[in-house]
Amino acid sequence: MINENDNRNKIIGKIDWVTVLIYFALAIIGWFSIFSAKYNELHPSIFDFSMEYGKQLIWIGAAVFIGFVILLIDAKFFNAFSLWIYIAVLIALFAVLVYGKATNGATSWINFGPIKFQPSEFAKMATALALAGYLDRLGVDLKKRRDRLVSYALILIPMVLVLMQNDTGSAIVFVSFIFVLYREGMPGAGFLMLCGVTAVLFFILTLLWGQKTMFIILGVLFVLALAFFFLTRKRGFIPMIAVFVFMFGFVFSVDYAFNNVLQDHQRSRIEVLLGMKDDPKGDGYNVHQSKIAIGSGGLTGKGFLQGTQTKYDFVPEQHTDFIFCTIGEEGGFMGTAVVVLLYVALLVRLIVLAERQRSTFSRVYGYGIAGILFVHVAINIGMTIGLMPVIGIPLPFLSYGGSSMLAFTIMLAIFVKQDANRLNIL
Repeated sequence: MINENDNRNKIIGKIDWVTVLIYFALAIIGWFSIFSAKYNELHPSIFDFSMEYGKQLIWIGAAVFIGFVILLIDAKFFNAFSLWIYIAVLIALFAVLVYGKATNGATSWINFGPIKFQPSEFAKMATALALAGYLDRLGVDLKKRRDRLVSYALILIPMVLVLMQNDTGSAIVFVSFIFVLYREGMPGAGFLMLCGVTAVLFFILTLLWGQKTMFIILGVLFVLALAFFFLTRKRGFIPMIAVFVFMFGFVFSVDYAFNNVLQDHQRSRIEVLLGMKDDPKGDGYNVHQSKIAIGSGGLTGKGFLQGTQTKYDFVPEQHTDFIFCTIGEEGGFMGTAVVVLLYVALLVRLIVLAERQRSTFSRVYGYGIAGILFVHVAINIGMTIGLMPVIGIPLPFLSYGGSSMLAFTIMLAIFVKQDANRLNIL
């Protein structure tokens, strides 16, 4: 008994309680927000387990219990079995393609009786573990082409499987691992990110201005680049030609990709976002109502359970993907600022903890979950205020959903365990 108590005290003493407290703060805010978004006068108790808010409490309790169990497991377990966890999740993603049920256009759920399970939520965590486990191997160096290709494959395989489920939002999250590779010294990562930003910009400008205008702009830039190389006799002429060939090809392919690769609802949402069409009663309805709800909250909000947009169910999916507008309407600018600051504090804390790790596995995994959380938060809040297209992605710890709550909690608990064990690593 003495040894068990000593071990328990050691675990509790080494836990980063700042991270844990932020987690609980976000989970509680999310629970009350779901209660407000789905409030039913016939079921006024927040502990009514027949309603979404009661079910969310069960998921929070289950997540906390699993998180506590993770803290009792040997920290080396997650490194040793990282590849097996990754393979198990890949099998689950394949199973979704065969047995999955379609929900809101995405076939990303498997039903186990009354419980729906979404493997793509756990795929992000599994990829972070697999990437951390691989980069922790002796001799792995991202400056070597083979090691980079293996790292890319670990990220792209689950990403492609999720894309095949028409779950674009979850697939985009895998792009966050570029930050991990950049931190670990992958050459050219900054250039890749710059190319990514440039590609997005060219995609938007091509849709807004058309191919002919973009070809004229690229032609002018190409002539200026030729003049620069001719006058300065700088090196790199061949790579410059290759870059312009790629850009011309990319602009040429935008219309085809937009009209043949993207689905109808995705095209419509992008057109609404870019102002190419005004559709407040169709595809732009969610965002339009969400912006009204957030704007009507003012500085301090209308008060708990007092939001009219929320009370009369104007915003579809308000308890899931659009939970942030509930906080905006009832808590106002002050309420949304608190939530955003909590997320910023959590992300900063995760980066600080990642940098103090003694093992490559723990550091890479820490950066991995920080990147996942950042992309989730940025996209979700961005789409609720009209800065990004609606792609269906939950707000971590706040949105209703068992798979989301369990996945994010397990993800965070594993890193808290790794951090608590850092002093045991020589």
